Parts: sequence; structure tokens; C-alpha cells
Amino acid sequence: MKDEIIRVGQIGIRFLLEAADTNGSVAMFEFTVPVGAKVPVPHYHKAYDETIYGVQGVVTFTVEGKSVDIGPGETCFIPRGAVHGFNNLRQTDVKALATITPALLSPDFFREAAAIVNVSGPPDVEKLKAVLQKHGLVPAKPSEASQ
Repeated sequence: MKDEIIRVGQIGIRFLLEAADTNGSVAMFEFTVPVGAKVPVPHYHKAYDETIYGVQGVVTFTVEGKSVDIGPGETCFIPRGAVHGFNNLRQTDVKALATITPALLSPDFFREAAAIVNVSGPPDVEKLKAVLQKHGLVPAKPSEASQ
């Protein structure tokens, strides 16, 4: 469903390529981050790399403790095992592309996360951690996130 936009909190995700489209070699999704959006906790991926390409606005990634601003036409490579997170620190909405190699992340992850995050009241953090780990994302411990 290429036109499906999955909303996890305020962040919108739309897959452009999934594993089935590329023989498992790459997945690609567009994501939007409105001004002031709550963002995911810092994390790392065990078995895949991620490359971010800026489309609109400036998204600030923190990769292994180093801030990287990604604007239109700019990229950032995040190797597997690198602790990272992101924020929209500007006053403009952000749109970017994420490429996952190999294609081990699917819309299922975002749908499952949305079911936990998009509830009234605080989300169940333990359930969210379980979904992250099921899909190969590992939440960073506070000491890892500030490295």
C-alpha cells in the first residue's frame, strides 16, 4: 500500500520500497516531522544500515553523540550499531527519505509502534521496547545516547 501514511504520534511514514519490491536488498520510506513533534528514543539497529536524505526543512540527527543537520539534498549514513536519534529543532516541518539496507524494516514495525504510541495517556514503554527489539531496533541506555 504505497499511499498508506502510518502515523506514529505526530510523525508520518510512507513506504516507497519494501523488501518484496527489492528481493530484500533495500527498503525506503519517506517520513515527516512537524515542528515540535515528539520523536523516538535514541536507538541503534543490530543488522541493517540506514541512510537519510533531506527533502524539505532541516532534521537534526544525533549519531554517536555528534549532531548532524540534514537539509534538502544532504545525506547522513548511519551504520548498524551506531546509536542515533533525531529532532526537528527548526520552525519548519521536515520531510526526509530513509533507506534501510538490507530491507529488514517494514511497515509492520511502524504499525505496531503506532498501536502503542497513539493511545490517550502515556504509552506502555515496555510494550514499545518489545516491538523495537522484535524489529531489530535496540533502545539506547542513557549512557549510550549521550556518547
